[in-house]
Formats: sequence, structure tokens, C-alpha cells
Amino acid sequence: MAKQFPSLDAAHQSFIKEQHMFFCGSAASDGRVNISPKGMDSLRVMDANRIVWMNITGSGNETAGHLLQTPRMTLMWCSFTKRPMILRTYGTARTLHRDDEGWEDLAPLFPNHRSARQIYDLTIDLVQTSCGYAVPFMDYAGERDTMQKWVDQKSDDDIRTYWVEKNTRTIDDKPTGVPDMTVE
Repeated sequence: MAKQFPSLDAAHQSFIKEQHMFFCGSAASDGRVNISPKGMDSLRVMDANRIVWMNITGSGNETAGHLLQTPRMTLMWCSFTKRPMILRTYGTARTLHRDDEGWEDLAPLFPNHRSARQIYDLTIDLVQTSCGYAVPFMDYAGERDTMQKWVDQKSDDDIRTYWVEKNTRTIDDKPTGVPDMTVE
């Protein structure tokens, strides 16, 4: 039942917009594979073969570390409502940090978030849909405010210090590319 496409068509793009969360998968040439759920208003379909998404501070930073070694990325959306479908985009991605060329062009596409850590820019080379018949029904109850509460208790320097302490190495001890922006 899986179908493959070279790019996102209008129906795929509409499906993505309807979903409240997505999953990101990445892996380096060795070590652990990472799958991470993502939410908030953090993803934009730029065109049929390009998606950008803003990565907000988290406890780990596996995707950034993986992309430094191997630029492969998979994004996945599952419908938890009436229409049973799973959609995956496969491709190569690059990481943009705040001081990188391109950040200033892409950041305004998203709500301003003080703990925005990276933007990922995915070039899609394959789209796959599958049935999702075994995915359970779930109701959307709203966005969590936990991240915003955490951010509100931190200064910008506190957030940067957190990145340096918690987000510069992967769980396999590989660099993530997070720059040391602590103020001395």
C-alpha cells in the first residue's frame, strides 16, 4: 500500500499542515539512530522539495550531531484522526545556527522563540505515503506551555550556557556544532 513520489504534491502539503506534530529521524555513520517528536509552530513547507523547521532547545541535540557526519534526514507525520495515513519525506539537510548565513532569511518564517537553537533545511529526494491503519485514534488537546515556562525563567545567557553544557555533544560523544556563545 506504500506509494512513492519524487516530491510533495498539494495533497501531501495539506496533510502536513493538518498535523500537530511530526517526527525527525537521523543517524550518523555509526552510533545510535535518533527519532525525535517535534511540535509547536516550527515547520514550513517551502516548496515541493524543501522543508525548513526550527529546532527549539531540548535535552539532547542528536540531529545536529548526525548531520555534521551524514546529512540524511527523514521527517514523518502520522494521522491520529479519521484519515489513516503516514507520510515520510527523505532527503539531505543542513543545519543553520544563529550566526550562519541564511538564518536571518529563515528565522522570520517562525514565531520568535528565545530558545530557538537551530534551523534545519531539508532538501527532499523521496516522499512516501503508507496506510497508517494500525495507528490509534488520539485527540489533540492543545500545545504544552512547559517549554515557554522554562524559557521565561532563563536569561539569554542562561539558555546559551545550557546549550554549551547539554547540547554540544551527542549521546555517542560526537560534536553537534553548537557554538560556544557563553558570555564571560
